Amino acid sequence: MSSRVSHLLGGLAPSATLAVDAKAKAMKAAGEPVIGYGAGEPDFPTPVHIVEAAAKACYDPSNHKYTPTAGLQELREAIVAKSMRDSGLEITPNQVLVTNGGKHAIITALMSKLDPGDEVLIPAPYWTTYPEAVYLAGGKSIPVMTRDENGFRVTVEELERARTAKTRMLIFVSPSNPSGAVVRPDDVAAIGRWAAEHDIWVLCDEIYEHLVYGDARSVSLPVVAPELGDRWIVVNGVAKTYAMTGWRIGWMISAPDVMNAAVNYQSQTTSNMSNISQRAAIAALNGDLSAVYEMRTAFDRRRQLMTSMLNDIDGVTCPEPEGAFYCYPNVTGLLGRELGGRHANSSSELAANLLKFIKVAVVPGEAFGTPGYFRLSYALGDADLAEGLNRLAAFVAAG
Repeated sequence: MSSRVSHLLGGLAPSATLAVDAKAKAMKAAGEPVIGYGAGEPDFPTPVHIVEAAAKACYDPSNHKYTPTAGLQELREAIVAKSMRDSGLEITPNQVLVTNGGKHAIITALMSKLDPGDEVLIPAPYWTTYPEAVYLAGGKSIPVMTRDENGFRVTVEELERARTAKTRMLIFVSPSNPSGAVVRPDDVAAIGRWAAEHDIWVLCDEIYEHLVYGDARSVSLPVVAPELGDRWIVVNGVAKTYAMTGWRIGWMISAPDVMNAAVNYQSQTTSNMSNISQRAAIAALNGDLSAVYEMRTAFDRRRQLMTSMLNDIDGVTCPEPEGAFYCYPNVTGLLGRELGGRHANSSSELAANLLKFIKVAVVPGEAFGTPGYFRLSYALGDADLAEGLNRLAAFVAAG
């Protein structure tokens, strides 16, 4: 009997992070005291001036109509100004496509560049969407294993070992989801030079650019590696910086010929993005970064608290993340031990047990290409953050 769905979508994995978050929210709605560390979503409201701009836009009839597929000209110009202000990336409006969030920008970028069989290097641990987006675009994902002892920062040597004659693109993200790794500026430049030498395009995901801590510094690869020429694509959005995950505005930046293909693709799939959300994004980008500074201060405090509490648990080791809002602890020391009357032989099994027995939701490392780890978001309230980790510590101590 033939499948009732296409082979393409039949082979597509669901988002592990969204699945964990949905299950935790469903259990919580049913009255269970679940604490969820799964969602990559700031727990702060969108700043008031952005909401007010959107509310005002609702009453303007021009926002009730279609707009250009590539996005409102005013928003594209704001993205041009923001790119120069925040990273020194010099672009023009015709290099910008406004998309339905950063995830949509990524799949659009891959659809614009990949042919069947093209290999894409993806440093691991990686965000769960990257391999699935490559799959949808007909490419082949090649995981590049990074080292825990190097803070999961990918190196030129690791990339070179994975390179073949079919390597078409590198997906580069710093700060990293899920590890929080921030690649040093000199190393970012070296990676860009390596890509240029081998005629490899680089897809740069800069969504966490403003969420860096301590002495870490985020830089834009095309800026620090001019040798790459125009063989790059930058994706970004307002979701993390301005607590606007639900507004669904991202963007893709690249060379004009790539952008023409991307705009054509979008014209046949989604047309233009919500005008109200675009107006909100204009207000966000044209304003200052005071909101992100406030969030970053809270995230920094939580980052240090979570790292400390995780490292106090016997069998868990966690490096202090330098960016984003995730900790990525090694939990191999818990595997095979009797915890709650059960023996978990994988981080996936252990995550399922934590949700069942202590109502704590985490995303297992299998989803990110590195079994034996958990991803925990610290983008949640301080009280919940501490309560969930206290439950975990007590669960482990009880054996």
